[in-house]
Amino acid sequence: MTREPQPLVETHALTKVYRRRDSTTFRAVDEVNLKIHEQECVALVGESGSGKSTFARLILRLTLPDSGDVLFKRRSLNAMSSDEIRAFRLAVQPIFQDPGATFNPVRNVRRTLAQALRRAHVAHRSVDAAAVDLLAQVKMTPPAEYLGRYPHELSGGQRQRLAIARALALSPQLIIADEPLSGADASIRGQILNLLSDLKRDRQVAYLLITHDISLARSFSQRVAVMYRGRIVEEGGPDVVLTVPAHPYTQLLLASAPTVDGGLNLERVRASTARDDTGAACPFYGRCPRAEDICRTQDPALRDVGLAHSAACHFAGDRS
Repeated sequence: MTREPQPLVETHALTKVYRRRDSTTFRAVDEVNLKIHEQECVALVGESGSGKSTFARLILRLTLPDSGDVLFKRRSLNAMSSDEIRAFRLAVQPIFQDPGATFNPVRNVRRTLAQALRRAHVAHRSVDAAAVDLLAQVKMTPPAEYLGRYPHELSGGQRQRLAIARALALSPQLIIADEPLSGADASIRGQILNLLSDLKRDRQVAYLLITHDISLARSFSQRVAVMYRGRIVEEGGPDVVLTVPAHPYTQLLLASAPTVDGGLNLERVRASTARDDTGAACPFYGRCPRAEDICRTQDPALRDVGLAHSAACHFAGDRS
């Protein structure tokens, strides 16, 4: 009998508030509830500034929330001991948009991977062999030739592969990939995507894929969550959310023109602003072509609009 996948990481009303220079505040992440199951890839999509990266930092515990909670295997991070937090940090690994910025420039590839492997309790005498194996897994061949190289001696694609190898050194159960293909040319994008797909199959690792690239979310994920102003405004399978979207924001994202790098030109979305949204209950009120008085006064809750499909809109699913 096949065991049902269990929630690996879940957030409950996760919230982060920042203060602007003029002393006003804004909610970068606003009471977000999201589950990522074992061996599942969830794509978190939305334009720049929507709160995606802040949400990732909250899960990774690089930033502490103002309220709400993160659970790992049903256990709250707030209730974990220091030893449990260390185990959590091994199990949940990030891959950032600019991997070069995360490497120590005076450490070569051998020392970079050795540091991660020691955290995974690999014996000193086995570190070089383990490092070579990791480089082979991420298709940096011949792997032994890369051990003595420094980050500045690697191409952008090679640095991204090294970042993936470093994450794999800790045998993670979840990889949080924040715009992992951003800035890469078409050939490198395809290679990295194939690599991530192979690792998902071979390592049975789960992903939270943060991206502005709708085509990537469609091809790689089992579930898509659309974020706007720190809120999840739509969630469901990619065949539903990215084909018959129920929320006006998702509809506008999909109507935007693709760029040469596979992303989205959001100028058309921004140009839709037609009204002042100050004080409006719905965060998308000022940009929504469907907005009515109820949207100004009543905050739309995320609700079911179909099988495993939800949206936070008073008119979700109504295409009249």
